[in-house]
Amino acid sequence: MLDPSKMSYEELLLKVKEKFEIDFEDIRIGDINLSLIKIVNLEDYIDKLADEVREGDRLELPFWAKIWPTSLLLSYVLLKLPMEKGDELLEIGAGTGLCGLVAASMGFNVTISDIEQDALMISQINVLKNSLQQRARVERVDFTSDRLSKKFRYIIGSEVLYKQEHFRPLVKFFLRHLRDENSFIILAKDYHLKAKKFYKLAQEYFVIQEKVIGYKEKDNEKGERHLCTILRLSKKL
Repeated sequence: MLDPSKMSYEELLLKVKEKFEIDFEDIRIGDINLSLIKIVNLEDYIDKLADEVREGDRLELPFWAKIWPTSLLLSYVLLKLPMEKGDELLEIGAGTGLCGLVAASMGFNVTISDIEQDALMISQINVLKNSLQQRARVERVDFTSDRLSKKFRYIIGSEVLYKQEHFRPLVKFFLRHLRDENSFIILAKDYHLKAKKFYKLAQEYFVIQEKVIGYKEKDNEKGERHLCTILRLSKKL
């Protein structure tokens, strides 16, 4: 498996272009301006995956390849985080790494993580494109099984609560990797994804605060309003 952190910007671009047609899009979060890869041929790529899947196998959709509205909202939430010099932040299930890049731009020491090789390569391109390599590193992390060598003041994630079989190992991962009593987890999810089993498991160890935020997608001509839930988890004393 390739290690994106050991590849140059040009090598990463060439590798990604073997599979995807890409462009860059500018994203502004508060006063932070970022340029992130956009996969132009995503629908064609999904069609190709569907054609290649064998009968009886499950099609694994590339959810990592899209910047979800919850990631944008989580990025704005990060702008209000208190920060001290040297604070470490981990983004799990990062996809293209938007939230981690915002945190790095704020001054956090950030680990941007995912389990998908393509996501890791694209995140590393985004780190280099935005000259954030001094603040952000990209690492493959499987939060269902990995035990990392460091702990973090903040752990963040967008739309990581959609598989029930991950809930118990995810709670254990959080317990192992939060730094201290001033540390907490911030998760963003679609309001309609209830994840009741996660709440039940997490409430045994964490105080959970919840906030619902409404938003409207820019490309939605009907002007429909959607809801996102922001969760903040802190260890029980």
